[in-house]
Amino acid sequence: MLAITGIPLIGVVVAVVLLWNLAVGWTDLVLLAVMYMLMGLGITIGFHRMLTHSAFEAVAPLKALLLIFGSMAVQGRAIDWAVDHRTHHAHSDKEGDPHSPHHGFGGGIGGQLRGLLHAHMGWMFITTPARERERLGRDLIQDPIIRFVDRTFLLWAVMGFVLPFVLGFALTGGEWSGAFTGLLWGGVVRLFLNHHVTWSVNSICHFFGHRPFPTYDQSTNNWLLAIPSLGESWHHNHHVFPTSAVHGLSAKQFDISGLLIRSWEKIGLVRNVRRPTPEQINRKLSRQEQP
Repeated sequence: MLAITGIPLIGVVVAVVLLWNLAVGWTDLVLLAVMYMLMGLGITIGFHRMLTHSAFEAVAPLKALLLIFGSMAVQGRAIDWAVDHRTHHAHSDKEGDPHSPHHGFGGGIGGQLRGLLHAHMGWMFITTPARERERLGRDLIQDPIIRFVDRTFLLWAVMGFVLPFVLGFALTGGEWSGAFTGLLWGGVVRLFLNHHVTWSVNSICHFFGHRPFPTYDQSTNNWLLAIPSLGESWHHNHHVFPTSAVHGLSAKQFDISGLLIRSWEKIGLVRNVRRPTPEQINRKLSRQEQP
């Protein structure tokens, strides 16, 4: 999984060097960075922390914008995404978990590789999306903003490619070559990176990393993915405190999404932000794992 996620990224860097001023320029890299960040935050803050776990409440315009950006990441409809993730938490690394790398794949290296591939992307080909949508997503279905963005998913998915195409055209002074390279880097390459980083939280962060808290599942904290995942790779912390809006629980655990939520809280864009207290963290750290 590290190879699958790391080698293509290295390939992108090599392509940038080799094709500089031929098939890629500053405009393309800016579009890649901006689109990656916006779509990534739509998933990490919008779909995950806000929608799935109700870790905070956002004012209506910000809420709609986060859900639209999450939809533009093309990881499925908002409610389906949230219900699948709620199912994951309900059965984490046990039967019923849609993307555990540990359940039902046998032992040895072969079983581990099959489990990792399943958790990374294989589960999407064999799992019926949002099997319990009506039961686990009832609160989401009743929200008009969430329901609207969910129903118009295809529009936002297409906009995720139209937007870098139009911006590439505009930023290069009306050059069609700029439009197409903008689409390539801000749309296609961005989508590839968004997808594989998100999927790596499902696979790598249930297999490789640190587990400071006693838990029943195999979730881990993985510092290597902290920046590209925008803080999501402090996944073990998240499983211990699933409703926390902040996943990085110390100054050393860099959590871009958590920092943004904190800043929005200070200016009144979000409220009722959930986070564990130091006492709760220490209590979890000192608790012995039950048999």
